[in-house]
Amino acid sequence: MPYNIRVLDIGSTRRRSLAKAACTLDVTKIDMIAVAESRLDAIRNAFPKKGLFAEKDWLLSPHAFPIEKKFGADLEQLGHRLFVFQRACNQLYQLSVKGRQPEWIARYLDAGKPKELIEFSRRKEIRDDLPRVIRPDLILTENGYVIAEVDSVPGGIGLTTWLNQTYSAFDNGIIGGPDGMLDGFRSVLPEGGDIVISQEAATYRPEMEWIAARLKDRHREFDWRVVPAENYEPQNGRAVYRFFELFDLPNIPKIENTLRANAEGRITITPPIKPYLEEKMWFALFWMQPLREFWRRELGDKYFIKLQEVIPYSWLLDPTPLPQHAVIPRLEIHDWREAAKFSQKDRDLLLKVSGFSPLGWGSRGIALGADLPHADWERRIDNALSSFESSPTIMQRFHKGRLFEHHYWDTDSGELKTMKGRVRLCPYYFVEQDRVKLRGALATIAPADKKFLHGMRDAILVPSRIGATAARVIAAA
Repeated sequence: MPYNIRVLDIGSTRRRSLAKAACTLDVTKIDMIAVAESRLDAIRNAFPKKGLFAEKDWLLSPHAFPIEKKFGADLEQLGHRLFVFQRACNQLYQLSVKGRQPEWIARYLDAGKPKELIEFSRRKEIRDDLPRVIRPDLILTENGYVIAEVDSVPGGIGLTTWLNQTYSAFDNGIIGGPDGMLDGFRSVLPEGGDIVISQEAATYRPEMEWIAARLKDRHREFDWRVVPAENYEPQNGRAVYRFFELFDLPNIPKIENTLRANAEGRITITPPIKPYLEEKMWFALFWMQPLREFWRRELGDKYFIKLQEVIPYSWLLDPTPLPQHAVIPRLEIHDWREAAKFSQKDRDLLLKVSGFSPLGWGSRGIALGADLPHADWERRIDNALSSFESSPTIMQRFHKGRLFEHHYWDTDSGELKTMKGRVRLCPYYFVEQDRVKLRGALATIAPADKKFLHGMRDAILVPSRIGATAARVIAAA
């Protein structure tokens, strides 16, 4: 989500819009434009001088993304379900290491990772540590939503905090209100701390500097710092928020000092140094029949069923040959290379690099079979199978996003226009003293022709609000 805002003088464009409306004598339209442009002025005037992200833009909207109350209530509950799921994932890995669950679980999750990192992740000192921020990526569909993935090191915390504060000035229905995100992030580093960002993640540095400054403004007795990971020296008793991916550790020369301080209990680190928790393959493990009873027991029947409704069916592309009588569930094929022969209409399937790779970040390691030429699809499956031991890949059912309408400001024409787009909703949950709280929800509304929904120049980025009615939905497309 590395995006900046487009700042421009809209005085002349405002006059043009109002003049057009006046020509039609549409008083209601004039009022709507005036309100919208007043809000857009407020948004632009509130934008931080140092920015939030680098180099890219997003489209502005005078309106938050509306969510009906029933969906909002479900979002509140989803956070605890995902916390329990992550806790079960942590337990399953450790049981596998100890031989109390199948050994292949840990073998899958450790694939391609350095021995030293695997050993560190198993240390008893951090055994129970879990991410304090949980951010799923939800794709809103015709039947509700699906969870595309769960990001343990999410960007957008500062952006969503700023959006919530800014839109709350004229909208009292924003999820989390003006201070929810700020309070949530403070719960991660309650007495100050260091937000450690690597060069690879430097795009996010401005938003974290902004949120650190806001925290210091409100709590002057504590200090929050944003520091580069490459030359970071830990301080005893100082909490650390890790804002870098674990595959990036070789590019952080002094990381050993930080890890040693964590192992000795001199500092805390969140998200914890547990690469196995950051694998996309957990969705494939969730659907595996041999683990079904584990998930039912650890999640409880209610949570297990609820997560089955929203976690897309996923497979791990393990090239191990199957017995002659066996088939891959739901695909009814005996060998993954048979999937390479699927027709285009049968290829509504995503290939995703599971994790611990630069390709596992964002949408760089994702491909949709239906969009690929047959030869390219076949090549990608062959590559996934041949690289399984070093970089596992999952296959996942693709769920097309539902179409919504949302207003945005078109800078070229100087008019308020309507986008028909698909929505990725990113709720931010913070684990606060064993309670999981929803503190904000960032909506990314991407043009209808985009298959992968993420922040981009042509997308609208807004906070979400609870209202009596949901966003306007367009008929299935």
